[in-house]
Amino acid sequence: MYIDKYQISEEEIKKVLNIYFKEERLIQIPKKEKKRVIILLYISRKFQKNTYYTEKEVNEILKDVFEDFVMIRRYLIDYKFLNRNKEGTKYRVVNI
Repeated sequence: MYIDKYQISEEEIKKVLNIYFKEERLIQIPKKEKKRVIILLYISRKFQKNTYYTEKEVNEILKDVFEDFVMIRRYLIDYKFLNRNKEGTKYRVVNI
């Protein structure tokens, strides 16, 4: 979805990841949306497809990625990389 929209190449993905990640940790959140999408796509791949996660489980995964894991969780939902059920108790990665 986003790869087509932003016409993101594999080379560009590698470049952005090298700039914004150090030892599997996100250094900062990019200001430019295209770079942010690349980062979120990468982070979303840390979740198993067809698996439901509690908020606590999502937070545990995201804590390993970035200090402000709540912001990352919000971005993943806002950009539709993660879905949350109506009750807000379960999360699932969207097929991308």
